[in-house]
Amino acid sequence: MAGHNKWSKVKHIKARVDVIKGRVFSKCAHEIALAARAGGGDVGMNHRLRAAVDNAKAVSMPKENIDRAIKKGLGELGGEAIQEVTYEGYGPAGVAFLIEAATDNLNRTVADFRTIFSRNGGSVAAPGSVAYQFDRKGEIRISANGIDDDRMMEAAILAGADDVQSDEEEHLVFTSPVELAAVAAELRGAGFTIASEKLVSVPQNPSVVADPEIARQVMKLYELLDGYDDTLNVFTNLEVADEVLVALDT
Repeated sequence: MAGHNKWSKVKHIKARVDVIKGRVFSKCAHEIALAARAGGGDVGMNHRLRAAVDNAKAVSMPKENIDRAIKKGLGELGGEAIQEVTYEGYGPAGVAFLIEAATDNLNRTVADFRTIFSRNGGSVAAPGSVAYQFDRKGEIRISANGIDDDRMMEAAILAGADDVQSDEEEHLVFTSPVELAAVAAELRGAGFTIASEKLVSVPQNPSVVADPEIARQVMKLYELLDGYDDTLNVFTNLEVADEVLVALDT
């Protein structure tokens, strides 16, 4: 989830299936393969690949897994080529969803997403009907451990970032999409350790859900979409009202 809205802080959501290493590694492998396919297998010449490999190393993905993903992206391991695709949809109460996926079978993947949406109070939307509600940004995540908000803000702005959102756990540094690589390089040069670096879709306006039952339904849909094997990222404009968070935690 991009941004630090209240829903992203709900403990049982933050403990979703992605924390299982096998699931994390699968997402990293897809992104590495896509990056290698798009720009070649040299991390020194392919910034997207370098970022994908760094993200994989940050979650302790083994080197052999990384090397295999690069080879798959370059077509050296055979099999169907992986394609990058974005799906759009609406959940209960009109909550918007953008799903980035990597698949070797487009027909299977879109059919599966249609099923997930339809069985959980939502529907797949036409291309472009949801995406306009989100802004594309670069996102850099840095642990807040030992780095106060003022120091992070100053360093990020000097590096060329657009904004910083901070909490007790981490700093989110936002950039324009084209400046992501440059800002990340500046922050590394200034001594900051980057936990992840990627492009994200940030909702322009949150969809605040004030009904606990609807919130549960939307969260379930998010979990199912995010847990699907071909999914890379899920972005939504969901925001949960404060009183609903209390009800969900009881």
